[in-house]
Amino acid sequence: MIKENLAAIEEKIKKAAEKSGRKREDILLLGVTKTIDTERIGELMALGVTELGENKVQELCEKYEVIGDRAQWHLLGHIQKNNVKYIIDKVKLIHSADSVRLVKEINSRAEKNGKVQDILIEINIGNEESKSGIKKEETFELLDEIAGFKNIFVKGLMTVAPFVEDPEENRDLFKEMFKLFIDIRAKKRDNVSMEFLSMGMTNDYEVAIEEGANIVRIGTGIFGARNYNK
Repeated sequence: MIKENLAAIEEKIKKAAEKSGRKREDILLLGVTKTIDTERIGELMALGVTELGENKVQELCEKYEVIGDRAQWHLLGHIQKNNVKYIIDKVKLIHSADSVRLVKEINSRAEKNGKVQDILIEINIGNEESKSGIKKEETFELLDEIAGFKNIFVKGLMTVAPFVEDPEENRDLFKEMFKLFIDIRAKKRDNVSMEFLSMGMTNDYEVAIEEGANIVRIGTGIFGARNYNK
């Protein structure tokens, strides 16, 4: 099932990339592995998907114990300040930086680990009360406040768009995200480089790619519906 699902997703990514004037290799497919056991993750890795996203710190740490750095790990979910220390030596990219306090802690822990931690700023583009992330209007202020931090590097933006039945309903939000991405890129900052725009999941990744995403986060489309009661 994983092999067939992945093949179908790859074809859709390719077509969406071509619609936006890009190539398949310009888009990173991130396998979202929350609640998925390491055996099935191994199947996905054997098919070439080795960049994996986890939502929870504890689950990432448990899977890291088994898989280690054979995968490149991305932390996707909201992270408490006091949990940064558990993942700072394990993750390639933190997608969910959404406050000065959190970024300050990431910077401090990265310094102690002798690394520069790549992060994305999470934008709550739909202004949903149930979602993490800052408002679009707050982005430049946050970037200005963290401009002097030496052990973090802002590599781009991330958003979790509203869940909708028709992905076309999110197109305008994805367009807003891409405009913000380009506007930030135009203003040079020492520790900011707009390389990644992480948006789009199983239900809307094709539209997200068409509107400029270069990281898509897909779990259900690969593994099928999850059993959250496990």
